[in-house]
Amino acid sequence: MTPLLLLFALFALAVLIQLVFILLIFSRTAAHRPATGVPPENPPGVSVVVCAWNELDNLRQLLPLLLEQRYPDYEIIVVDDRSDDGTFELLRQESERHANLRRVHIGQTPKHITAKKYALTLGIRAAQKAVVLLTDADCRPSSPDWIAAMTRCLGPDKDLVLGYSPYQRQPGLLNAFIRFETFFTALQYFSLALAGVPYMGVGRNLLYRRALFLDNQGFNGHHHVLGGDDDLFVGRVATAQNTAVCLDPASFVWSLPKTSWQSWYWQKRRHLSVGKLYRPRFRRILGLLSLSQVFTYLLFTVLAVAFALRQDWLWLGLTVGLFGLRLVAQWVVYAAANRRLGQPTSAWTVPFYDALLTGYLALMGGMTVFSRKKLKWR
Repeated sequence: MTPLLLLFALFALAVLIQLVFILLIFSRTAAHRPATGVPPENPPGVSVVVCAWNELDNLRQLLPLLLEQRYPDYEIIVVDDRSDDGTFELLRQESERHANLRRVHIGQTPKHITAKKYALTLGIRAAQKAVVLLTDADCRPSSPDWIAAMTRCLGPDKDLVLGYSPYQRQPGLLNAFIRFETFFTALQYFSLALAGVPYMGVGRNLLYRRALFLDNQGFNGHHHVLGGDDDLFVGRVATAQNTAVCLDPASFVWSLPKTSWQSWYWQKRRHLSVGKLYRPRFRRILGLLSLSQVFTYLLFTVLAVAFALRQDWLWLGLTVGLFGLRLVAQWVVYAAANRRLGQPTSAWTVPFYDALLTGYLALMGGMTVFSRKKLKWR
């Protein structure tokens, strides 16, 4: 076999792997139907936990949305993590007005645990309800039925519900790419969970039974790791049996995106650095997905140029045909999943942002593996 035909065989393999993910895995999110029906007669009590560090302006917008939730039994716990912007006074005033709003104040964080995980641990331990629902101060529930929609996915055998948190639409290329990359990430973790392989969730919209957290000793094993309060925890405790996904539009929680390339870059570096601590099984699956996508584009470019220069139109046609098959399958499935997830991105732009995403996967993946720079939360 000539080197060029060997490259073509590798290209065909990469496309085949991509088609398996697109048609057999990602299509599960596209075809998923949200849970419907009458809410249970005795819905579980829910503790909504929010960690806040100098989030005064965001809390002024978020608290009214939480306090207007249409749910019979819930409390709001805001963990004030050493804020000095007036958060303490706001929470004191609002907790006096609303009996179901409670505050936890942190004056100092121990050195052996990261600030976010320490704050979450205190908030969950202070919770008085059986179910914990997490979000962040810069998030906005899409409806007053957010709590109800998320808890509706709980069942006798379900202890954990993965929610969806897209980013708000704003002008500019950065915002469009952030929304597409977030959509792609959600497509991965929702689809794999529906396939029986739950490996992560997002702390902006995540629900689990308080006992699940306590029985598994919370963030034990990665309490010193920056990040991972959602994906590492979910990857450790989630199973095919105890995990559900919630794609009801009423359960969506919209988040404020980064507005500069630099701030977004460091945010993604923090997120991706945690991936090295995923279970080997998850790393193999996600690595196979990313590598097959990168090699699909890379080998397509090399082969198309090589066959065109040689005027080998048959092999050029086969190369373009395989790439086109993957593109059409992706476009159809992604467009359907995009509708299911509230259209966070524009379906007609999928090919463009998929190409950008491929460059992002190659660049950020390499920098995450080889960089030795220590990341900070703040």
